[in-house]
Amino acid sequence: MDRREFLKRSLAAGVGGAALLVPGSVKRVFADSGKLPGLAAVRGGEPGEMFDRGIAALGGMERFVKKGQTVAIKPNMSWDVAPELAANTNPELVERIVARCLEAGASKVYAFDHTCDLWRNCYANSGIEAAVKRAGGIVSPAESASSYTKVSIPGARVLKETSIHRLLLDCDVFINVPVLKHHGGAGITMGMKNLMGTVWNRGEFHSKGLHQCIADVSLLRRPDLTVIDAYRMLTRNGPRGTSASDVTVLKAQILSTDIVAGDCAGARIFGLDPKNVGHIRMGAELGAGTMDLDSLGVARIVL
Repeated sequence: MDRREFLKRSLAAGVGGAALLVPGSVKRVFADSGKLPGLAAVRGGEPGEMFDRGIAALGGMERFVKKGQTVAIKPNMSWDVAPELAANTNPELVERIVARCLEAGASKVYAFDHTCDLWRNCYANSGIEAAVKRAGGIVSPAESASSYTKVSIPGARVLKETSIHRLLLDCDVFINVPVLKHHGGAGITMGMKNLMGTVWNRGEFHSKGLHQCIADVSLLRRPDLTVIDAYRMLTRNGPRGTSASDVTVLKAQILSTDIVAGDCAGARIFGLDPKNVGHIRMGAELGAGTMDLDSLGVARIVL
């Protein structure tokens, strides 16, 4: 049985209205906490409503965005495919995040990605460009080297310096919005891997060691909030996918103040032990975040 079929059966086998995602994942990912949490795990709703419930559990958007601040949002919109194929972040989720940032008082909200396919097609056909504009945000291009600034990465082991999009250097608030999916090179892609779309030269990640470079770049501009879209999940043939048969509908979402913890939760939903995902383990070793979800505090929300 492949992962896609297993997830379908698990989701169909709900007990008392709580559907399992993968064995052992629910208890650890959707664990209750008595303090204001640093991570919220939400399932059972549409992308926008899951975000609203999750961000409320973390203390509200006002915890992250203050009046007059500028916000940079980094969705995954790297691929020239429709939202239903789950290679990119769900546009409904991105639209809701932009709207909530502006409601919290943000002066400007930008969205960008250094795409893999032709950027104009990716921005348009992912549905994200239109979603950002509907909400009042600004879509920023990332296809020119002139948009990037070379910086050093203190604490990095391999990727000592890189050229990063200037929005991340200039913004007050950085919100990372990846999609949870299979990746042929990294095994899985979520928050940490999504940061590759903030740098100019991605080729050096592959030549110097993909997992370590992903961990290294996670030290550079740590997201204030990471929102992992798992409404639809590409279970194989990632990162681009080949057809709708590669996709499973999970209706889940992870919100985290800690990028490593968020990726740990996402890995468990995907059916992987986060200790066996190189960049997650390496990121924790570098101090980019924690793999101890209990220390962060987790809110469990079922719609």
